[in-house]
Amino acid sequence: MNKYMLAYHGGGMPDTPEEGAKVMKAWNDWYGSLGDRLADGGGPLGRSMTVGSKGVEEGGGPNPLSGYTVVNADSHEAANEIAKGCPILSDGGTVEVCEILEM
Repeated sequence: MNKYMLAYHGGGMPDTPEEGAKVMKAWNDWYGSLGDRLADGGGPLGRSMTVGSKGVEEGGGPNPLSGYTVVNADSHEAANEIAKGCPILSDGGTVEVCEILEM
């Protein structure tokens, strides 16, 4: 079984505590449904900066990361199927699925 990083882009912040509770429940329910396929729950990400050969830029580029999770899956296609259940999709976000290669 291989590990895949689900890198989250976009999504929004809840406007009220009640909405926040619903969002957290959706994430917790999704994590619970993954069972042993969940390798690292990761989490949301804050302020982003990009470091390059010409210096440091504020903002993390045109499509900054908003969070990540690491899952165990038999194939990239299986990891894609896991990503299709991610709660960030219902809030307009996207999920980039990347295989984590062993060195």
